[in-house]
Amino acid sequence: MRDKVVIITGASSGIGKALAYELAHQGAKVVLAARNIEELLHIEQDLRQQGAEVLSVRTDVTKELACKELIEQAYARFGRIDALINNAGISHIGLLQDMNIDEWNNVINTNLTSVFSCCKYAIPYMVAQKQGKIINISSMWGVSGASCEVAYSASKGGVNLFTKALAKELAPSNIQVNAIACGVIDTRMNACFDDEERTELENEIPAGRFAAPGEVAEMILKLIEAPDYLTGQVITFDGGYL
Repeated sequence: MRDKVVIITGASSGIGKALAYELAHQGAKVVLAARNIEELLHIEQDLRQQGAEVLSVRTDVTKELACKELIEQAYARFGRIDALINNAGISHIGLLQDMNIDEWNNVINTNLTSVFSCCKYAIPYMVAQKQGKIINISSMWGVSGASCEVAYSASKGGVNLFTKALAKELAPSNIQVNAIACGVIDTRMNACFDDEERTELENEIPAGRFAAPGEVAEMILKLIEAPDYLTGQVITFDGGYL
């Protein structure tokens, strides 16, 4: 990973933050994107003190032009883009009939349209380099669907098929596109569970626990380093849940 340039969306917390540290420790140059610029700058300062090369970009991934600016700033700073990790995401829990159109659009734009936008502007640089890795962070609910998470499930199902289709499109250009369909990860998104609910959910998971964000980061690193023949895959990372 030394000197590889990796862009991470949703980098201010959870999986994205854990990945930033993992990649930096491996010698990569990391580009951190999120709306929370204060947290990004805190992470950047910490990583710089450890000798890493870091660029933080305040990015609202629901806006196409913001994604374009993110990619352009990354390339202007480091001169190449080796990997794009589309990690930004939000959830919405509740009955579909109680959901309004703005809430629906916010989930779809954050979880799915952002993947389109970031890929659209990163791909030309990767094609010019004749190499690149795109990794989309999805969910097991994009595979099976979840009650009271219809919008989230739909967005992640879209990410999964987006991944498979784009992988076929980019394979001749030596660009690999894969996704990780995460199970229950111990992040802010799942902080909504009280102790009793958490215990009940852990009991449903064959592995008996939530995964740590760092474990997903390790999986992402393995995909970045995987042989080029691995593409178009949605890898379920759920402790045996599905």
